[in-house]
Amino acid sequence: MADTQRLAYSIIQFLHDQLNSGGLSSDAQESLEVAVQCLETAFGVSIDDSSLAVSQTLPELFAAATLKETPRVTINAVPDSPTEEEAAEAERLKTEGNEQMKVENFGRAVEFYAKAIELNPRNAVYFCNRAAAYSKLGNYAGAVQDCERAISIDPNYSKAFGRMGLALASLNKHTEAVNYYKKALELDPDNDTYKSNLKIAEQKMKELPSPTGGLGGVDLAGLLSNPGFMNMASSLMTNPQVQQLMSGMMSGSYGPMGAAGAGAGAGPGPGPGVGVGVGRGGAGPGGAGPNDLSGLIQAGQQFAQQMQQENPELIEQLRSQIRSRPPSASNEEQP
Repeated sequence: MADTQRLAYSIIQFLHDQLNSGGLSSDAQESLEVAVQCLETAFGVSIDDSSLAVSQTLPELFAAATLKETPRVTINAVPDSPTEEEAAEAERLKTEGNEQMKVENFGRAVEFYAKAIELNPRNAVYFCNRAAAYSKLGNYAGAVQDCERAISIDPNYSKAFGRMGLALASLNKHTEAVNYYKKALELDPDNDTYKSNLKIAEQKMKELPSPTGGLGGVDLAGLLSNPGFMNMASSLMTNPQVQQLMSGMMSGSYGPMGAAGAGAGAGPGPGPGVGVGVGRGGAGPGGAGPNDLSGLIQAGQQFAQQMQQENPELIEQLRSQIRSRPPSASNEEQP
């Protein structure tokens, strides 16, 4: 306990010297005074008990201790350079990751590749393989980052450029994907997967929205020149139910089809006006029905059902236009 009290005394002495230095704010001084009182109470010592003093003050002891430390100097060291044992273990972990990829256990594959990277972060293959596993898991941003690391380690690694293109294409960054596919083909001109994916990415670039294009990749100009579509549209517009539905949509009376029929306007307008009754009442001069979003959605759904019934084959063609064809990751084995 005597040594503990002497240490506590040295600390209290140091705090007193700080208080007397005059370089502290009033709040800091108050805090140190409280600290001194707490230490004196906890260890049963007093600053007036000089018998507990040691030959050197706390700052002097600290300075002497730091002077004895030998600076650590590393000469000609290569950062992140693994030992032979670490490199061998990293290869084993990579092989384990490859086996997990074969059985489509992509989460476990990521874990094995990550451990291999910890042991040997200078191997581009480990990052590229983990990028492939990330892509399989849908983590395309992670795949992009790992491909960037792999390329920085080995700028001539074609597979890293190919997998970067695949990840970017999955993120709908087709312009960037094209550039990486082209670089991959420069390094590996005979790779059919790169050629196929490059064509897909270039096609996706052409399908970007244009003045004649529609939403979701639908070619509106092509639709308007399609006889089947125009016939269906003409047939639909002459259908009494569709006419009634469109009238209700334009007037703001979005209601169920089951209440179709002619009816008087129900609003508090100046006259009794007659409008088409759609569910909640017609929209004539006498008053307009409520313009609610749910009614509009319902009307749109009913319109789509009418289109489906009129020409299901054409609707399927439209769906085919919207569907995206993903690029091929191929069934290549991991190196």
